Amino acid sequence: KKILGSNNDTWQAVLQTQGSAYTNPRLVLFRQATQSGCGVASSAVGPHYCPADQTIYLDETFFDELQNRYGGSSSDVAQAYVIAHEVGHHVQNQLGTMEQVTQAQQDNPDQANALSEALELQADCYAGIWMHSLSAEGILQSGEIKQALSAATAVGDDHIQKTETGTTNPETWTHGSSAQRTQWFTAGYNTGKLTSCNTFQ
Repeated sequence: KKILGSNNDTWQAVLQTQGSAYTNPRLVLFRQATQSGCGVASSAVGPHYCPADQTIYLDETFFDELQNRYGGSSSDVAQAYVIAHEVGHHVQNQLGTMEQVTQAQQDNPDQANALSEALELQADCYAGIWMHSLSAEGILQSGEIKQALSAATAVGDDHIQKTETGTTNPETWTHGSSAQRTQWFTAGYNTGKLTSCNTFQ
């Protein structure tokens, strides 16, 4: 809850400078499955954001899996990165980006995965913006940023595919590779600016 509050403070300030209002998202913690505005939220889906009810759904067992299955850090900072990524989707929803992407996916189905990837990488970049604001306040140490990057690397499409199947297939990626996720998170973290997060070029 503290992490969410801190994210909300950051985005309130960032969107104010854009002349946009920011509404706080809700956070629902669950185990195994729960009902959401987007259908059933289950552990298999992992943490996600539902635009219909502006809520972040987070399975409490996800972080154990992140560490045990994919070798990522399950530290507080890594957990904060995951929540900040989902808040990034909420920001995209508030700015209308999500709607535009959904429309573009319907208009160009062959581009659907690439558009999804750009949306996810932008949310990583937005998570970086939040971490930038923490560093500016002297709250984060450089070692802690490494933990966030470890989580970003662990949830890269290539890393997950390699862990589960032994091979990687870039054509099926919807979130971006470990290197891309790390790159865009770092772009947001280094500048703290929305303009650094144009993943749709």
